Amino acid sequence: MPWRAAVVSATLLVGTVASGAVASAQPQPQTEAAAPPVTWQKCTDPAVVALPPDQQAKYSCATYQVPIDYRHPDRGTIGLALLRRAAVDQANRIGSLFLNPGGPGGSGYTLPVAGDRIFQPDVVNRFDLIGFDPRGVARSAPLKCFTTDEDAQQVFSRITPVPLTGQQIHTTLDATRDYTDACAKNAGPLLAHMSTEDVVRDLDLMRRGVGDKALNYVGFSYGTLIGATYANMFPGRSRAIIIDGNVDPALRTSDGVEYDRERAQGFEISLDAFLKRCDQVGALCAFSGDARAKFDQTRDLLRQGPITLPSGAKIDFGAYVGRVGSALYSPRRFPALAAWLQDIYAAAHPGTPARAAALAVSEPVDVTRGGRADILPATADTPYSSDDSYYGVNCVDKPFPRIPQLFPLLAKWWEQESPTFGRSQAFDPLPCATWPVPHPDRYSGPWHARTPIPVLVFGNYYDPATRYDFSKRMAEELGSARLVTSDAFGHTILGGSLCADQAAARYLVDLTVPKAGLVCQPNKQPFQP
Repeated sequence: MPWRAAVVSATLLVGTVASGAVASAQPQPQTEAAAPPVTWQKCTDPAVVALPPDQQAKYSCATYQVPIDYRHPDRGTIGLALLRRAAVDQANRIGSLFLNPGGPGGSGYTLPVAGDRIFQPDVVNRFDLIGFDPRGVARSAPLKCFTTDEDAQQVFSRITPVPLTGQQIHTTLDATRDYTDACAKNAGPLLAHMSTEDVVRDLDLMRRGVGDKALNYVGFSYGTLIGATYANMFPGRSRAIIIDGNVDPALRTSDGVEYDRERAQGFEISLDAFLKRCDQVGALCAFSGDARAKFDQTRDLLRQGPITLPSGAKIDFGAYVGRVGSALYSPRRFPALAAWLQDIYAAAHPGTPARAAALAVSEPVDVTRGGRADILPATADTPYSSDDSYYGVNCVDKPFPRIPQLFPLLAKWWEQESPTFGRSQAFDPLPCATWPVPHPDRYSGPWHARTPIPVLVFGNYYDPATRYDFSKRMAEELGSARLVTSDAFGHTILGGSLCADQAAARYLVDLTVPKAGLVCQPNKQPFQP
């Protein structure tokens, strides 16, 4: 591959490549050790307090202590935030069902509140739903690279989400180095213990802490790596594991560059399907009428400079890519996305009618980079209000060359095959080139351990963030797994397809594995009235 040749060349100029990979942790003996019980208390979290009083009684909360460093447990602990929604039918309760939304860096604490929208009644009736913030995330000892929002803004304001010019690239490289230097200075000992392996060990402690003999787990997106890692580190302790919107675990943990290159391709596949669907539905899509050509024309114009909308808003290339990529996660956002695209196209082509302008501006432009929202300007000494768990996990789980100058070369190559998303995906992991944990402890396989019941794998044909090929590979790499395919757009499927939801319920409750080759339809295809 071309990038490998570039690594060799850049190494001669810059230094030795350090991938960050270490010897894989081996599956642990399936012997059970005692763990402190979880102490549940009344919830005071706003997400629970806002519920009707009769609903609040279902919930309880806890802070569970786990070691910062499992290899040296005497070096201190951190508290993990847990929220439990009690099973409706306690007399026939099966156990606990742990939930993770992905990210990495996603807060799973309040997921049980949405349990009725994700799962069939049988699941909510028979399981305690447990949401938690993984280590370093939100309520669970958040990993912080800055002490104030002002300090963060001084760095992040110099980072261009999708740098195009030489000056933007140079400034972004310098600011990113300042970011990782701040992490080394401020993040503390947790910085070296943010891997998925650590999260899985936490999950196993929590499982024992709630009294379950084996794990029931549902993970979305990055959460699929947590599920796959648990199934291989503790296969004998796995009862029912569902993973929806899957990563390719072997590739992700062995070659971050190739993984992100293929991830960019997945966004392109999803975009192309969206544009074709737009033309198929005609007037139901505001951007219909040779949507592919119009999109490409607009994108290429934005490379030359921003386009100004009638409202006065200026849209640049980074904002365009960010909004489109974000909207592809949810088909419900497709109509608004189509109207927004048409308005931009019309602004760039005088005389072309804009459509549904009010709808087009009803959502804010998403210019997030790397899963981290831009920090708003703040006054001095305002405590840092974000966390840095996204890179805290990715930069230890995914090995990248420690050569910052390589990433602009990757961007140039990737945008030739992925013209919309290649550049943004290439720059997304830039902090990993200087992340101050050069030799992390992490799990990188093997992935073929056999669980008593096959892991249930869900994958959408047009998932942008975790392309369908990743779900197929996940099912192939695991020692025992069953793939359920969804003929659907968007990222993940549970809660959006009766077929998939029923298959998940039968699997969780009765341990019934769906038939091979099952293809589910979503409850609603994009643009359907």
